[in-house]
Amino acid sequence: MSNFLQDLIDQQRAGDTYGQLDRLADEHMLRPFLVSRENKNEIAVNCDVDAATEARLRSFYQAVAAGIERATGRYTTVVLDLSHEGFGRVIVFAGRLVVVSDVLRDAQRFGFASPEKLAARGDQLVAAGIEAIDRFKEAAGDES
Repeated sequence: MSNFLQDLIDQQRAGDTYGQLDRLADEHMLRPFLVSRENKNEIAVNCDVDAATEARLRSFYQAVAAGIERATGRYTTVVLDLSHEGFGRVIVFAGRLVVVSDVLRDAQRFGFASPEKLAARGDQLVAAGIEAIDRFKEAAGDES
């Protein structure tokens, strides 16, 4: 299992204050992130984003931030701005530096066709964040 997928599972379990998710297998924890093309087409985009979908989005980008933190030692912050219609933006900061900026559209349909595609997208965002920090180390520091 990739580091990103493990971070994603850890993020979900961290939000479970009663430990109910600890009894579930890792593969089960990833299922909500897997949405086939057929299932995506069945999800209406003219409705509000439900709380579970927003939580999955937040967990995904928090896992990206965790991977960046582990690789660079820099503290990261995730900001998710999502309208009820499914449009928005996610920004991951390290210090004063924006290390990841992603536009969200049709968030109701957030998901990936396979665990491999999920891991690949997460790894891609983590790598981009690490590259930004390596390039702009001073701005990524916590000093103001």
